[in-house]
Amino acid sequence: MCRVLAYIGPEVPLESLLLTPSNSLVNQALDPEHYPDLHLAGWGFGAWSQHLLKPEDPFIYHRPMAAFNDDNATRMIPSLQASTVLGHVRAASYDSKVVMVDENCHPFSFDETPWIMAQNGDLPSWMLLQRELLQHCEDRYLKQMRGTTDTEFLYVLLLSLLEGDGDEDVQRAVEEMVRLIARAMEDLDLPALTKLKMALVSPNRIIGVNVGLGHHGETDPAGDWKELRESGPGTDDYALSMLLEPMHLLLGRHVPGDDTSYDFEACDENEATVAMFASEPLTEDEDGWSSVEFGEIVFLEKADERVTRRVDRLKV
Repeated sequence: MCRVLAYIGPEVPLESLLLTPSNSLVNQALDPEHYPDLHLAGWGFGAWSQHLLKPEDPFIYHRPMAAFNDDNATRMIPSLQASTVLGHVRAASYDSKVVMVDENCHPFSFDETPWIMAQNGDLPSWMLLQRELLQHCEDRYLKQMRGTTDTEFLYVLLLSLLEGDGDEDVQRAVEEMVRLIARAMEDLDLPALTKLKMALVSPNRIIGVNVGLGHHGETDPAGDWKELRESGPGTDDYALSMLLEPMHLLLGRHVPGDDTSYDFEACDENEATVAMFASEPLTEDEDGWSSVEFGEIVFLEKADERVTRRVDRLKV
């Protein structure tokens, strides 16, 4: 599965998120802690900064190659800083069907919405499921699709289901999206394990989602992901463990240091100025990181230099 990292907080050097931590996002493409394969199918990030000429718009960068082989990473990233970031490294099966182009790299960004999106997930048979799902998609978003990935289509579907940009609006849209996918799988007899571990990001806001469907299209798959993981890659139990495993969350504060070090420490929510939502903690010891469990949605927002958190169960 792909790896995702979302950040809100004070403006920090971008390399302190993407390059220099012991388990930085770029390093996760080469040596992920919680996944057995390399991530060779591309990478990208979106970032907001008051130092950009258009601070209201995200700076979007994509490249269809392994992040650790991208010469731009060490040349461009050290020149940037940001207060809101969404980064992604893409995993894909190694066969001729995988299209490696900029248009298939996350995060995705459309006009007429404040949200950009990335995920580590999978919607099998999504091109066939469109027969049932397209009726729920708005033309203004469909016309902006440029690639051939399930994530970009899910981005279209989710945006189309939104009735507003509030937390409750997003939660209702996510719940409805899962229900529609489950119903389409049932109607077309295409049940399959579906991972929807996604981050929606806009300036000073992160909404993190950890949800999906089981092997038979069920909305309530069960199991201990750690025990299931012991079955080993290539088994149904291992695949289910990847669905049920948690995402990771850090609430903390920025600690002054040199310009390139990973200067964040965990703290109580009433003191937090930084929040991160990620597929993997950025530090190998994982101290200070908590879990966003399967079936949960987390709302993170920065206002008045403080970060707030709300976690809810998704009703699907």
